Amino acid sequence: MWVMNSRSYNQFCALAYALDAVGERWTLLIIRELLTGPRRFTDLIDGLPGISSNLLSERLKGLMQQGILSRRLLPPPAGSTVYELTPLGLALESAVLELGKWGSQFLPNSLEGIALPSLGAMALAIKAFFHPDQTQGVNETYELHLGNEVLQVHIKEGELQVQQGAAQKADVVFHTDMQVFVGLFAGQIKPEEAISGGLIRVESDRIEDDQVALSRFFKISGVPGSAFRR
Repeated sequence: MWVMNSRSYNQFCALAYALDAVGERWTLLIIRELLTGPRRFTDLIDGLPGISSNLLSERLKGLMQQGILSRRLLPPPAGSTVYELTPLGLALESAVLELGKWGSQFLPNSLEGIALPSLGAMALAIKAFFHPDQTQGVNETYELHLGNEVLQVHIKEGELQVQQGAAQKADVVFHTDMQVFVGLFAGQIKPEEAISGGLIRVESDRIEDDQVALSRFFKISGVPGSAFRR
């Protein structure tokens, strides 16, 4: 059921109707967090520093009324309530990615004084800066352990899939924290520096140098040069 926003633009314009649905503060960031898969309320709070519990509850309720997301109870032993995007919500991914690409030109030149990216934000960045032209012959699954969060990245025949959680069988596993990963992703830390400095640990059954595996991943999905702008 489509519910008209009480603060509707009330214009016969597709963009105006889209903004009626997802244009309020925090709404697109909630959708960003859910694009990697279902999340609990506490996960969303953690991924959206600065939002209050009351405001998050209000936004989730509104998105459910719009049919953009739904809520369900996970089966035992988890038993947790999670929020997830409906097909209507998932259809926003390409628009969110393009908006993220456009917004990258306004990123500050350092992380000082601002919150580290959430898992959802990092997943969005990997998708936004994916380089399919660099994936010839690549069929690999990467597992990224970023602090307490896990993200899996699967690349096959120029296609990319990113979702939360451990992969059934990963070809390469990276263990690091979000700050180091962002530095690598943005090109501010070189793979060889991260490995020699003990900033990242690489696990792989393949007979290849850890630096080769790490460099290949960021050649495929990282930002050439620094992602930060003044």
